[in-house]
Amino acid sequence: MAVPEAPLAEGRRLKPEAARRRVAFYLADLKGGGVQKVTLALARGMAERGLAVELLACDASGPLREEIPPGAELVTLEAAPALRARLAPFAADPGAAAALLRPVLLPRRVSATLPFLPALADRLRRAPPDALASATPFLNLEAIWARALARARVRLLVTDHVAPSQKLTDSPNWRQRYLPALIRRSYPAADAIGAVCDALGDDLAGATGLPRSRIVTLYNPVVSPEIAVRAREPLAHPWFAPGAPPVLLGAGRLGEQKDFATLVRAFARVRSQRAARLVILGAAKDAPKTAERQAELRELAQALGVAADVEMPGFAANPFAYMARAAVFVLSSRFEGLGNVLIEAMACGCPVASTDCPVGPAEILENGRFGPLAPVGDDVRLAEAIARALDEPPAADALRARAQQFSVERAVDRYLSVLFPDEGASGERSSASVPRSR
Repeated sequence: MAVPEAPLAEGRRLKPEAARRRVAFYLADLKGGGVQKVTLALARGMAERGLAVELLACDASGPLREEIPPGAELVTLEAAPALRARLAPFAADPGAAAALLRPVLLPRRVSATLPFLPALADRLRRAPPDALASATPFLNLEAIWARALARARVRLLVTDHVAPSQKLTDSPNWRQRYLPALIRRSYPAADAIGAVCDALGDDLAGATGLPRSRIVTLYNPVVSPEIAVRAREPLAHPWFAPGAPPVLLGAGRLGEQKDFATLVRAFARVRSQRAARLVILGAAKDAPKTAERQAELRELAQALGVAADVEMPGFAANPFAYMARAAVFVLSSRFEGLGNVLIEAMACGCPVASTDCPVGPAEILENGRFGPLAPVGDDVRLAEAIARALDEPPAADALRARAQQFSVERAVDRYLSVLFPDEGASGERSSASVPRSR
């Protein structure tokens, strides 16, 4: 694949030798989700700067396939037989047998991406990139094992996007409860360990015992010029017409994490005091589950007497047009990694209110400076936070300026500084690129 000699975008300028470097991203699929969108944004930013970018996907299908940036190569990995896949981590790290037993060998079902570990290792052996990046615990572990199996000179960055104390320590999935010990053993083999915010880095260290000094903060690439363009697109919805009552907006996957039930309860309290409406954008994993969860929320709204003022349009191709016209965007989540949707709303100039859930919102909002925070699951306090945001909204320009701290350009700069800390005139790798031996 031909790569331009010079980078194509503003930002951290790479020397010609460095610009020819190859970066690979290991992905589960292209079916949607925050991690996939973050990965594609990073891939696009790096490709625009002249790097050769590869997307190593276990499943290359899904709607996000249409968003693969020009110049990025999509490589579909092939699954290996189940037994070979289960034994591969033991071959990669024989000394970790005790830690691998429960989360890898014994479960009836293993990680959906584990069967692709041998193919990933083979790819790294045959065509090693200069750097490999992965995200989420299972993908991170598989990337670490693949590099060890390949014995490849590839610099490896693993990043966590969700608070481990929520997803690992307290998970109802017993397989995941054994991951902290495996993470504690395996993550140090990576050249860099990332977390999407400072608080998540603290959580990762606390839940796994990793040294906090090994974890770097890598904010997500959220804000791009495209958001402002799409926010100005017309929105044909009567609730957002001039003179209509203020609209509260929620958005995200319909499920327990986003806790839209608490949002509906908080809205009912707000609605009892003033005219207002609520729109919740988003869907579940499939159409039947979407219909089921929307019905549950409508039943709750009916019981609270606010059903006429609650609408759930489902998935919105352009949520920014809604954010730009909403009175307040509300995040009611029980937990988040960073909370990209809060940043997106702020980039549209929309006032926000949020639960103080682990781990990102307080960091984004600077502990309430850019939007009020409420305890998780507390509809009374969330209603109070919404009322404050309605009555005393921050200046739209201040919200947009804060959102720019999470721009794609800044994120790409930071990722490049971690992936290529040895950048120099020669473009040669430093010894840090050599996998650590145990």
